[in-house]
Amino acid sequence: MVLGYEYPILGFFWSVLILFIWLAWFMLLFRVVVDIFRAKDMGGLAKACWLLFTAMVPFLGVFLYLIVRGNKLAENEMSDAKAQQDAFAQYVQSVSGGGVSTADELAKLADLQAKGVISEAEFAAQKARLLS
Repeated sequence: MVLGYEYPILGFFWSVLILFIWLAWFMLLFRVVVDIFRAKDMGGLAKACWLLFTAMVPFLGVFLYLIVRGNKLAENEMSDAKAQQDAFAQYVQSVSGGGVSTADELAKLADLQAKGVISEAEFAAQKARLLS
């Protein structure tokens, strides 16, 4: 008898496993297609050939793409992640004032006042601006 019909719970697990494999396959296929479009080191003809090959023979196309350009796929993912991390760090620094605290700014202002570069009124105005 067929394995799934003799043991219904086993049939369910096989169905879930097959569904999971199909979902993983489609995720890999879409990742390869996105990488083909994002590749900066390939020309238009090479991209068109890879896309055509992947569309005509999907399993073989993706398998060969991973063999031939798998390392580039990983490098592209890493460079994209690094660019996003750098952009996030730059944004956080710009929002937080570049890592300079209010106490540091007040110390600089007090030093400028002690040297006579700024007056007492300028010091008070800047202090009020920093503390508000």
